[in-house]
Amino acid sequence: MIEKKFDIPFIADLALREKQIQQNYRPVIAVHKWFARRPGTLFRGLLLSEFSGRPVREVFYKANDLSGCQVADPFMGGGTPILEANRVGCDVTAFDINPMSYWIVKQEIEHLDLGAYSKAAESLRTTLEKEIGQLYRTRCILCGSNDAHVKYFLWVKVTPCHECGKDMDLFPGYLLSANSRHPKNVIICSACGELTETSNRKDPGHCHHCATKLTLNGPAKRSRCKCSACGASNHYPDAVLGAPRHRLFAMEYHCPKCKPSHAGRFFKKPDDQDMARINEVERRWSKMSPQYVPDDEIPSGDETDRLHRWGYTYYQEMFNTRQLLGLELSARIIAKTPNERIRNALATNLSDLLRYQNMLCRYDSRALKSLDIFSVHGFPVGLIQCESNFLGIMEPGRKMCVGSGGWANIVEKFKKAKSYCDHPFEVRYQGRSKRIVPINGEWIGDHLNGDTSAPARIVDISCQDAASCKLPDASLDAVFTDPPYFGNVQYAELMDFCYVWLRKLVGQNYSAFNAASTRTPNELTGNVNMGRGIDHFTQGLSFVFQRMARALKPGSPLAFTYHHNNIEAYYPAAVAILDAGLTCSASLPCPAEMGASIHINGTGSSIIDTVFVCRQTGAMQRKWLANSPDEVARIVKEDLEQLRAGNVRPTPGDIRCITYGHLIRLAIWSLRLDWMKNEPITTRLEKVGDWLQRFGGWAEVEKCMEHDRTAATKDMPLFAVHETAVEYGAEYADLSF
Repeated sequence: MIEKKFDIPFIADLALREKQIQQNYRPVIAVHKWFARRPGTLFRGLLLSEFSGRPVREVFYKANDLSGCQVADPFMGGGTPILEANRVGCDVTAFDINPMSYWIVKQEIEHLDLGAYSKAAESLRTTLEKEIGQLYRTRCILCGSNDAHVKYFLWVKVTPCHECGKDMDLFPGYLLSANSRHPKNVIICSACGELTETSNRKDPGHCHHCATKLTLNGPAKRSRCKCSACGASNHYPDAVLGAPRHRLFAMEYHCPKCKPSHAGRFFKKPDDQDMARINEVERRWSKMSPQYVPDDEIPSGDETDRLHRWGYTYYQEMFNTRQLLGLELSARIIAKTPNERIRNALATNLSDLLRYQNMLCRYDSRALKSLDIFSVHGFPVGLIQCESNFLGIMEPGRKMCVGSGGWANIVEKFKKAKSYCDHPFEVRYQGRSKRIVPINGEWIGDHLNGDTSAPARIVDISCQDAASCKLPDASLDAVFTDPPYFGNVQYAELMDFCYVWLRKLVGQNYSAFNAASTRTPNELTGNVNMGRGIDHFTQGLSFVFQRMARALKPGSPLAFTYHHNNIEAYYPAAVAILDAGLTCSASLPCPAEMGASIHINGTGSSIIDTVFVCRQTGAMQRKWLANSPDEVARIVKEDLEQLRAGNVRPTPGDIRCITYGHLIRLAIWSLRLDWMKNEPITTRLEKVGDWLQRFGGWAEVEKCMEHDRTAATKDMPLFAVHETAVEYGAEYADLSF
């Protein structure tokens, strides 16, 4: 049982390490981008805690066979829970209302002939090299070779001055490269545009070409830019002007001939030959009739309205002509691939490639690499954009890519992802050393290595609302899921960016792609644009939990991860659990986010999820009940000790979220016997809030933790309404429900 066998220090240590570089622990995630994937090690730990019958530490690095177990996930997202369940032999059923989630998990879990895929991917890249390879070559300024490979093209947004009409470069700054991964700082001259390398960033000196004094500060700041020609102050962006225009101002390239003797990177200002190639692309594109470039308009939304403010109206406007040419040619090759699974794999690759092949990617001037469009969970429109080499650059004789964002990069990651499915492993640490531990006997897929003679596992994934799914009552051994959190990032709005392309390429063969968008009114996220508030979120979560509860065998767990900075965002989870007739028998902490991720770092947000374990019947450990904020503080401190034993250093935000989990669990325990699920949704939410207010909430628990003092016990303990102290028994006894 999870409540007694889940090993917090052991799993926390693994989960924390995994989230720092998840592709090294679970390469399968590289099949396609999805957001906020929870650690595979966490769900492996939950599965083994519930079903293995032995301590998790004993069985984690061994092959496990849980065949015969039926596991479901009603919010499959990126697929982590069902991938872990499938890997240990469970039959899995999963649902998601988002067609991109359905497609991604389908590609993750279906077996693929890697040899045939590799040949097809190499053939595609070879064909593209013949068609457009020269568009990604440049002349090396050191040796004069015309066969140097461009890694990144760097573009600056331009806009006309409202006074004189001349184009202005919207440079926020002129530092192209810091001296962290390159020997010197590289600075763009504000006058002539040439590049100068200097050791002193504070006093960079003068341009080596025109002697103009170099500066780091650009003219574009806080949506204002001063025209260098007439001095007028201009406001940007201006949607009336349409989609932004860009000017190529610099390139980072790779010269195989010079690299052995060259320190650092290669940078240059584009020369006449580079500009001529841009003109060549424009001519070629003007003669083509695209078949696979989507013509979809960008609908209004919480995230997409930012694009509208910049004048973007259609998705295709987010790409330059060279990118559109490469994507169209790639799609034509993919469409002619005869094998369905290989064709779908390559189509998935193209969809994932879009993250790097667009004109919203940015250039990291310190790490010297492209930041894909979803490096933050939104549509950040910068002033400097980075175009990656479409084909990707491979080191001769080595399976290593130079730079990021090209076909070569995507294919190599995909091969590692699917190879992991056939041969999964775990990473084991012993002191400072680590080793890869193959888990022979486990695998991910519908058939073992495509062996159709072996018994097939049931893999049933659907693009539908789980609340209306047809699951037999009392058929499931467990439900493991990572549901949406109220106020979630608008994943549907972001995934439409890929969906409109994928739908054009493969959509005619799959009903999941019938809709023009992945967005749906039934999606369970708060969305101002679509008028979805907390009532909508609560009702939807409740319907799904009720459906899953009916499908669970008596006493089987529904376990899910959750965290939020606001305690009120937990109320819907409490209501959904109570509506489903479940009791929360445990709330367990586990790292689930990477603290250094761009969208979390420095925000005070928590990286710790609460794992809520819920059952219709079962037992609660007496030590997890509390009658006062002081007793909650005691439980939280025990959790913190276990997390620290797993090398986690909880932050104030983590402590707050761990406390929220316990408070919600206790509210459910207290409210469950008199709960009426047919009351208005606002009334049910208010009942949870009222209980927490009477109990004291986070503010009171925080005081107890800060001062480590004993809180006064209330005259009428909130948990003594239905059970007496005698019924609770000894301190560590179980209390049945």
